[in-house]
Amino acid sequence: MWTRYYSHGKLLLTGEYTVLDGGLSLALPTGFGQYLKVRQQQNENLTWTSFDTKKAVWFKAAFDLDHLKPTSDMDENLYSVQVAHRLSDILKKSRELNPDFLKTRSGIQVETHMDFNRHWGLGSSSTLINNIAQWANIDPYLLQQNTFGGSGYDIACAIHGKPLLYQLQERRPRVTEIDFDPPFKNRLCFVYLNRKQDSREGIRRYKALKIEKSGLIDQISSLTREMVICDQLKKFQELLTAHEMLMADALQLTRIQDQLFPDYKGVIKSLGAWGGDFVLAASDKDPSGYFLNKGYKTVLPYSEMVRKPSTN
Repeated sequence: MWTRYYSHGKLLLTGEYTVLDGGLSLALPTGFGQYLKVRQQQNENLTWTSFDTKKAVWFKAAFDLDHLKPTSDMDENLYSVQVAHRLSDILKKSRELNPDFLKTRSGIQVETHMDFNRHWGLGSSSTLINNIAQWANIDPYLLQQNTFGGSGYDIACAIHGKPLLYQLQERRPRVTEIDFDPPFKNRLCFVYLNRKQDSREGIRRYKALKIEKSGLIDQISSLTREMVICDQLKKFQELLTAHEMLMADALQLTRIQDQLFPDYKGVIKSLGAWGGDFVLAASDKDPSGYFLNKGYKTVLPYSEMVRKPSTN
């Protein structure tokens, strides 16, 4: 019998980068996520198989249960080897936090199933970390810090089923679920930029900035509070623009709207690490045709991307 775990994907609507230094951010769990299934098997190893949205295997490997190292029973291409060693490190760190984890006489079969494109940047790593943490009965925030690092907002999204305000206070996460359901949500959509951004590189760039960040953090936090209560599209667009201008100036980068969509009749905001993955587009008209004509085929309405809160 399978034991199942599930985690939600993530989007960071406000506070990218500044969330690392205690800035208040608005985060949204997505309607997409990842399952992890576990059961015992006769094989003495841990066998791991990962499936994509089309139920095709994109990664497969085996690990010995004593040392949690990859065995020779795996694809030998460089990508698979890198994934196997990264997964081995996560499993070892999990055992460090719970010494009883995977201490078993029987073999273990594991499957992961994503219901979103793993190149989209919606949390393939954070959903995996949270699922393994559930399985190992350990703190997912601590496991993330011991492996990938980051602010932890993506872990909060993985756990919670509602929009949330996220803030680090004394390096510990403070999570507040909120009823963020803008009346103009049918005027919002998310556009995939056809390229995945390395968030760790973006974090390194932000941390290297030689500026006084306290003023920036206060301004971004204030914009976050305003966005949460905003009920008019025009005002929301103004807040998005102000957020983009502040971050563009701090990061010394050109806004993505100026780079790629200067003729767009609306407002576009970067999400997460600037330069890739998804952007938020806000317009009083359906922009799908505009983006399709420019070669951006993945345009998801707000109601399709963001998880609908449970009414229970």
